[in-house]
Amino acid sequence: AADLLVRGEVIAAILAPGEAAPTGARVIDAGGCLVFPGVVDPHTHIQLDTGIYRTADDWEIGTRTAAFGGVTTVIDFATQFPGMTFEQALEARLAECAPAMIDYGLHMMVTELPRDLAEARRWLANLRNLGVPSIKLYTTYRPNYYADDATLLHTFRAMPPDMLAMIHCENDALVTDATARLVEAGRTGWAYHGQSRPPEAEVEAIRRVLYLAQVAGAAVYIVHNSTAESVRVVDAARRSGSRPPVYCETCPQYFWLDDSRYQEPNAEHFILQPPLRPAAWQVDLLDAWPVLSAVSTDHCDYTLAQKREFTEFTRTPGGLPGLETSFALTYTYGVHRAWERQQAGEPVRPIPLPELARLMSADPARLFGVFPRKGALLPGSDADILIYDPAPTVTIRAEDQHTIAGYTPYEGITVQGRVRTVLSRGEVIVEDGTLRASPGRGRFVRGAPFVPLPGCQ
Repeated sequence: AADLLVRGEVIAAILAPGEAAPTGARVIDAGGCLVFPGVVDPHTHIQLDTGIYRTADDWEIGTRTAAFGGVTTVIDFATQFPGMTFEQALEARLAECAPAMIDYGLHMMVTELPRDLAEARRWLANLRNLGVPSIKLYTTYRPNYYADDATLLHTFRAMPPDMLAMIHCENDALVTDATARLVEAGRTGWAYHGQSRPPEAEVEAIRRVLYLAQVAGAAVYIVHNSTAESVRVVDAARRSGSRPPVYCETCPQYFWLDDSRYQEPNAEHFILQPPLRPAAWQVDLLDAWPVLSAVSTDHCDYTLAQKREFTEFTRTPGGLPGLETSFALTYTYGVHRAWERQQAGEPVRPIPLPELARLMSADPARLFGVFPRKGALLPGSDADILIYDPAPTVTIRAEDQHTIAGYTPYEGITVQGRVRTVLSRGEVIVEDGTLRASPGRGRFVRGAPFVPLPGCQ
């Protein structure tokens, strides 16, 4: 129990219980609520252009959605399209971000890098100096993103030691083979999507990427781990003393949903990569929270019209909206429901509330160079504050969401609690379900060079 004193855009002090507020201060009563740092989502795709598909949202819509979910900082991506320099890609993306309502950082999707190692190192060092200390690479998605092992190794060798590589891990050969076999058999409906990208493809790619990163001495962050085995592979590498360190994240869709959803009439709602997994592969994915460094969303706001344009999974854009629901889902599953299950005798580990703040705010901010400005309730930190009321039960409905998707993959799921009040740099931007932010108030937050997390040197 304590009070936060906010002056201007920052937290000025933490006041002891009973200490009087300054004369004239506005007092926001958070009695009975939980006060967290604003959520830092390190993996979003607002106004995404893959070169094949484009989400229908923009940065005003995407950050409005985030604000209603208690997210006060997103770290999205600038894409280096063919022929672009990193500087050109960053400039173009920052122009798109201008209507943002909350603050944002950026990673760089790297698609071209000079073959000369010294020149490649110069490119990446310059990118880091521009406030983008992280890059994104893919082991699948031909032809626009795919990087073979030689490309991965070259990029890892070119990375400065104070840069972090995010990797989408799926074995492209296994995915290509599984997809081709389904197409040959005429099994191209949405129901077969999960079979086209088997969990073994993810696990194999993670093992290979971690090996290549260790050979080259690069720090890596494995995105959207969708199976418990994936997290175990990362944990084993970490326990073996992998140098540089390795990190991983998961997303709410992988601990709330499983591949049985592909047999439902609205299977198009659940097309994403990696796909939803068989429950046997998930086990209790979120039970691995001590190994995870973040819970992200991989948010993509495709509309129902886009999802339903084609009935073949090979032609349906992949990605789910999730920014508005991520905190409530993770709190409910990892804290509230896990505690109930533990009380009933199940061998689960509820997430302690400080660990929830670590996973959804502090560690993402640390890894991508915006801590302690973001992700902390400390004097001097930006006053990005989430007040969460744990008392009500709320049923998630599409009509209550602020995306333009027209659906939510969590339709009908009941969560414990709701986002009550959200502050961004000291300004109340959401209050009791009402948006109070204006487009364009968000700022680009430059990321400092990567520093390993404590205990992961």
